[in-house]
Amino acid sequence: MKQNERFIYIGIVIIPAIIFTFIFYHLLIERAANERNEHLEWVASIHRNQMDQFINETKVSLDILEASVEEEPLNLAKLKKLLEKTAERDPRYGGIYLLDAQANVQSGTNDLLKQYNLRDKPYIKEALATKSAAVANEPETLVNNQPVVAIATPVISDDENVSSILVAHIRLDYMKNIMSLLTPDESISFENVSGIQIFTVNDSSIDKQSKKHLSYRTPLMQVPWFVTVHEKDTLMRTSAPFIVLFTIITFIILHVVFLLVKYSMLKRQTRIDYMQQETQKLELIGTLAASTAHEIRNPLTGIKGLVQLLGEKYDDESDRLYFSVIDKEIGRINQIVSEFLILGKPTAQKPIIVDIRDIILDVNPLIYSEANLHSVEYKMALPETEIPVDVNVDQIKQVILNLTKNAFEAMPDGGQLTVTIIQDDRRCLLTVSDTGRGIKQEEADQLFKPFYTSKKHGTGLGLVVCRRIVESFDGNIWIESDFGSGTRVHISLPIKWPHSAPSS
Repeated sequence: MKQNERFIYIGIVIIPAIIFTFIFYHLLIERAANERNEHLEWVASIHRNQMDQFINETKVSLDILEASVEEEPLNLAKLKKLLEKTAERDPRYGGIYLLDAQANVQSGTNDLLKQYNLRDKPYIKEALATKSAAVANEPETLVNNQPVVAIATPVISDDENVSSILVAHIRLDYMKNIMSLLTPDESISFENVSGIQIFTVNDSSIDKQSKKHLSYRTPLMQVPWFVTVHEKDTLMRTSAPFIVLFTIITFIILHVVFLLVKYSMLKRQTRIDYMQQETQKLELIGTLAASTAHEIRNPLTGIKGLVQLLGEKYDDESDRLYFSVIDKEIGRINQIVSEFLILGKPTAQKPIIVDIRDIILDVNPLIYSEANLHSVEYKMALPETEIPVDVNVDQIKQVILNLTKNAFEAMPDGGQLTVTIIQDDRRCLLTVSDTGRGIKQEEADQLFKPFYTSKKHGTGLGLVVCRRIVESFDGNIWIESDFGSGTRVHISLPIKWPHSAPSS
């Protein structure tokens, strides 16, 4: 790969691919983050409602037990069975206990708190002080290594004093299992207002301070806790396949663009090389013409004079026929040399501003006589207003006569020749059209190449000379042809008003 192609490749493929991937990455991350935030908020609401429901149901169960304790406060055996029956119906309980007013354990569903005094527990103090249910702000681990959260409900006597306390331990492992089944792909943590962790679900040791992970935090309704939901997988990990796919597609598209640009550059370079080759051909012809044209014309002049003398000396009809053929061929050679001179190195031009209609009218008798000779119907359409152009009159006449000559030769069995001129504010368009056999597209593309001709005795220089003359006056010439139905040759020339454009 050449150095300039390398720069183009970097500019079209590498840099845009990096920019597009960077933009897509940020858009994808932003969109994924919004979707994940909505999902995390939904998960947090599920577990908040779940935990609030657990705590509320436990409080309701303890309120029911409170009524039973008020009826028979001294029947510990009956109360023990009632506690055990309640605990057996619901697997959430790690134990239910009855405490006296001094927080000494009197009875329970197990012996894990036997002979314990819980008066120093913050939730016991809160229940005694508020005479209402209180939930522990920190988890506890029982002697059997089971983590629990305690809920205490005081039993109020008729004199509005606390006669006993009911304490229920909610098993954290049970709640973890239920929440893990509900949302197995997120990590959930419960914390109190002090930031102390109560318990976690699907803990994947996520760094909460890391900006690479999303989380959502919301408070509970029943207790002063917060539930926080963390994404278990990073956004980058989930978005990576899309980013890789987008990068691959981007590279493919940009490579196609690069190939198209490279193809366009090669096509342009080929066109430039072709034009340079054509220019070199013309320069070669010009050099050849300049060095040989005069040398050819000098002996031709002598030969032509001698042939004329011989023609006067020999007056036999067969001899005159030979002399006329020789004279005609000498004229043909002289014409070819003249075309070489114009093609290679045109003579010094003396353009003047002239009405192009006058040029057409000057050559009109010649065209008309040729049309009669070839049994061709000749039509001319000129505008009524002046059309000034800055040209060499003789050379433009040569172009028009050359084009009409080609048109006559294209209609050996007769037809119609039309010369028209139309104009706008800046340019005029001269069109020579015929109803001849037309030109095939592959031939039309070659007509302005030096030495290319479709005629038997053509030199292949006529149209090349015409184009050289027209372009020397800042004009353009081109051909339109429908094979089998005729040809139209267009010449566009700039209009040159002597002073200013006429008022409309």
